[in-house]
Amino acid sequence: MDTQPLTGQPGHPHSARAVAGQKATAAEFLTFRLGAEEYGIDILRVQEIRSYEEPTRIANAPNFIKGVVNLRGVIVPVVDLRIKLGCEKVEYNGFTVVIVLNVHGRVVGAVVDSVSDVLELSGDLIKPAPEMNTTVDTSFITGIASVGERMLILMDIEALMSSADMGLMDHNAQRLQ
Repeated sequence: MDTQPLTGQPGHPHSARAVAGQKATAAEFLTFRLGAEEYGIDILRVQEIRSYEEPTRIANAPNFIKGVVNLRGVIVPVVDLRIKLGCEKVEYNGFTVVIVLNVHGRVVGAVVDSVSDVLELSGDLIKPAPEMNTTVDTSFITGIASVGERMLILMDIEALMSSADMGLMDHNAQRLQ
């Protein structure tokens, strides 16, 4: 008796069209650690990864904006995601890095505990983020992915970096785009 799936039938989960659709939704994510949690962001937003260097502090900036650095002639604001996302312990060591991002055409640095790797995740591995009735803004969390024993929190880094409380983007200019 033949137990092979009927892959030729349209609409069948293993049909060529369904498999091609799953592959089309695959995306690559740069994974990094913030405290005990592991996060993933769209690799297409990442410009480079640099070792952490103390930025020049900007007066009256929120505590999560560490300051600015000069990156080959471009002044880049540096945001410590550990502080922004409420990690309990923030310490700088040899693993601390800055992920240089391109967000809406603007270069921004994000301080993280360490970078793990780049993973390609298909759409079927990504589950929606749970709904939470809290005052904490979780709108930048796009989903949760389980990869073996690892649980990845996938985030829309553009949404996070361009949120009004960050003060890094001109929201009037964004609406015009």
